[in-house]
Amino acid sequence: MENTSLSVRPSAWALIVAVIIGGGFYIYGKTLDQQAPVTSPFVVSVSAEGKVTAPPDIALLSFGVQTGRQTTAKAAIALITKNMTSVVDAVKKLGIEDKDITTEQFSLNPVYDYANGTQVHRGFEATQSLSVKVRDLDKTGDVLSAVTAAGANQVGGVSFGIDNPDELRAQARAKAIEKAKAKAEVLAANLGTSLGRMTGFSEGGDYSPRPYMMEKANIAMGAPSADASVPVPSGEQNITVTVNLSYELR
Repeated sequence: MENTSLSVRPSAWALIVAVIIGGGFYIYGKTLDQQAPVTSPFVVSVSAEGKVTAPPDIALLSFGVQTGRQTTAKAAIALITKNMTSVVDAVKKLGIEDKDITTEQFSLNPVYDYANGTQVHRGFEATQSLSVKVRDLDKTGDVLSAVTAAGANQVGGVSFGIDNPDELRAQARAKAIEKAKAKAEVLAANLGTSLGRMTGFSEGGDYSPRPYMMEKANIAMGAPSADASVPVPSGEQNITVTVNLSYELR
């Protein structure tokens, strides 16, 4: 029986040992890489406000008719229909379109008196209120005078606003972003770093029509003539946008 033997030259053995050792170091290195903590970059957050001021271009008027006590529901509805028709006609004569005239509220309620602790039905009272958008601000006082002369005896208030504030809001937003970025750059320089990529953005803001308060009151008696326009100053509107930006520092 022949003996078979495997002969490996010394140089081959050295190569095999080097591969085994090298593979061991590679696996060990990969294990360390996986276990090494990942360091997150420092982040700076800043906020800034941008504001745009502009004159209003619409007025929102709220007014209505209250019938007072009527003997029947039918009588109350008939009276409020008559008076409110006169009010709406007066508004339309001043060029206000149907789309800008909206009923805010309508109610028909029983009216009671109390005698010796007993509830006594005394009739019905109807109330209807309108919201009117006036696009020509020069007509604001004329509308108020005309509706009171036509029979409106309840005035809720007047507010001024901007019909489409989106463009002005965009201007305020651009100002806020510019201020916030400049603030972040100064802060990074003070820390001996520079700004990296932006990591966060959020926005808030404030805009609401400015009210010109008129106390709700019964003004049927001594209503002004339609020729006497009520003075209603409109002032200016403020649109404010606040932004929050976050940047990595490098």
